[in-house]
Amino acid sequence: MKPATAKTAVVVSLSLDELCRFCQADRNWVIELVEHGVLEPEGPTLQSWQFHSVSIARAKKARRLNRDLGVNAAGVALVLDLLAEREEMLRRLAVLDDR
Repeated sequence: MKPATAKTAVVVSLSLDELCRFCQADRNWVIELVEHGVLEPEGPTLQSWQFHSVSIARAKKARRLNRDLGVNAAGVALVLDLLAEREEMLRRLAVLDDR
């Protein structure tokens, strides 16, 4: 990953097509991730969907799981939920350790 510079643009949100290009993923696959609750776009229609930072990061992780390990959309949803639960448990333990 290249270092941030003054010319580096900060991405606030991406459309469906932009997210597909960013993740090098098929449109139907991204739609399937939305159906499984992995991604939460804003907007009432596919054409107006906007994906923000959390969804962009989750989409990138989902794509790596799919590409590198062959995990399908349902499996990606499960893995990402379990990883989020693990992170929350680790945060809670860290708070208890600080007492």
